[in-house]
Amino acid sequence: MDFLELVKKRQSVRRYSDKPVDREKIDYCLEAARMSPSACNSQPWKFIVIDDPQLRPKIAKETFGKILSFNRFSMTAPVLVAIVREKQTAFAKFGAVVRKKDFTSIDIGIAAEHFCLAAAEQGLGTCMLGWFDEKAVKKMLKVPSSKRVTLIITLGYADDETVRDKKRKQTDEMSGFNNYNKTDR
Repeated sequence: MDFLELVKKRQSVRRYSDKPVDREKIDYCLEAARMSPSACNSQPWKFIVIDDPQLRPKIAKETFGKILSFNRFSMTAPVLVAIVREKQTAFAKFGAVVRKKDFTSIDIGIAAEHFCLAAAEQGLGTCMLGWFDEKAVKKMLKVPSSKRVTLIITLGYADDETVRDKKRKQTDEMSGFNNYNKTDR
């Protein structure tokens, strides 16, 4: 499929089948993430794959609570992937301070999307989660206290493979040419 077909196919999956995910497919997604660009080639991430049948549901339970249960679907995902924020290079850190930009978060977002697009290409579904009990997740995954877990990605085969219509702004609403307000081509 061409790239735009892949982008349109990728969607946040919130219902997974119980079909296991082959390690080769996970490795393919990790390779896509590994090859993603980062500021000054910092590669400020570590992806932790959680597929252990004892650990995975414990991590999934930390993505929702009794009151806010919108991530409860994570319990059905056969694989979870936690992304840990790692140190950036000194030059990238200097640039971040000078430019007042969080390059590490940008870099992790790019790597996460590379992972998710590779998953979609492999016929897998994903959903990026930013809502979880980070302290509990770090403890279970033995992540050093000095580091941050920034995202958890659910991964597996969608229970329903129907690609939903995407509700997006029109191109002229989300873009401009040569200045903020100029939308004519």
